[in-house]
Amino acid sequence: MNTYIISLLIIGLLLLAVTLGSGWIERLPLSYAIIYLIVGVLLGSYGFELIKIRPDTEFLERLTEFVVIVSVFGCGLKINRPLKLWAWQSTIRLIGILMPISILSLSAIAHYVLDMGWGAAVLLGAILAPTDPVLASEVQLDHVKDKDELRFALTSEGGLNDSLAFPLVYFGIYAFKDSTWDNWLAKWVGIDVLWAIASGIVMGILVAKTIIWIDRTIQKRHPADELMENFVALGIILLTYSLTELVNGYGFLAVFVSGLVVQQSYFTQQEKRIAQLEFTEQIEKLLEVTVIVILGTVLLIEPMLKYVGQSLLVAGLLFLVIRPLGVWLSMLGGGIHKTTSSLMGWFGIKGLGSIYYLTYSLGKGVKGDTAEQITWIVYTVVVLSILFHGITASPLMTWYENIKQESKVSAN
Repeated sequence: MNTYIISLLIIGLLLLAVTLGSGWIERLPLSYAIIYLIVGVLLGSYGFELIKIRPDTEFLERLTEFVVIVSVFGCGLKINRPLKLWAWQSTIRLIGILMPISILSLSAIAHYVLDMGWGAAVLLGAILAPTDPVLASEVQLDHVKDKDELRFALTSEGGLNDSLAFPLVYFGIYAFKDSTWDNWLAKWVGIDVLWAIASGIVMGILVAKTIIWIDRTIQKRHPADELMENFVALGIILLTYSLTELVNGYGFLAVFVSGLVVQQSYFTQQEKRIAQLEFTEQIEKLLEVTVIVILGTVLLIEPMLKYVGQSLLVAGLLFLVIRPLGVWLSMLGGGIHKTTSSLMGWFGIKGLGSIYYLTYSLGKGVKGDTAEQITWIVYTVVVLSILFHGITASPLMTWYENIKQESKVSAN
């Protein structure tokens, strides 16, 4: 039996089923990711064994990397707010206060409870702290005119923290491989913190503005086909990411910034912004199907059971204590409504960004028993997030929208 042809058949049937059945699926307390994950498990070694090839670390790294860069660009395109500090207060608090709290808390648990060295502990914290921009679409901004504070905060957080956790990922990798901090600390601060963040921001602005200028100049003389024009967005994503990585900057950060620049630059051309956003979302959804199905096929019961106690401890504390308490502390004095803050605390969705950081770390030489421990804790936490956040997202957001509507009626 040709595994490749069978895989294409299954993916085609899955896409057709979720598309035609979307009207029924949206009424259920299920996310599409849960369906993809179940299909992946059924296709793998614990189901029909139609997909027996286990993808290597580099393949998963590259695949998840591409999905994330498309997703963070889409996050930038959705955000329709002025680039002023007052407009981004919730984002600043989530990134500047919540993320360090999450990483430090997870690192302490990993070190003192799971008996990991500090390097591995920080690495696990940095891998699991960021929220996922890919799987969180149901709780993010719906369109470019959406100004809801909860959706904005979750969208901007997902777009930024998958890049701003990178310095701590590097810190964990360095400390895991060399416990003598003096050998690499100065390099980490200078290159992986200061240079990589600054160059990511600069390259995101520079590349996007340059391409937009070229696009406008050419369009005045020879207008491009409307369908082909959508590929400008993909060109911006790929060029921004690759050029930023070539100068050792953070490509995720640059791509998110480029999305913001495109959004602002095409402010008077709403149809173009909407078309580009729809195009990137379609690419993202197609890739999401592939990655989650593959994730389902690589899951193995034996190693997951081996670390199930540790995984449940990490997931329980992260979902029910660290994230909610961290959001509450972050939002003190911020004027955020209690309901909004509570939902921010729950929707700390983990997903493909964490899998990318994991596979990236493994490719950088994180090996041995500790690497296995980190791997299966991360996989299990991501699966639990897909299940619990996927089940609760739709009813909680419906409840949230009803509360907002009631508040508007009462105010009038």
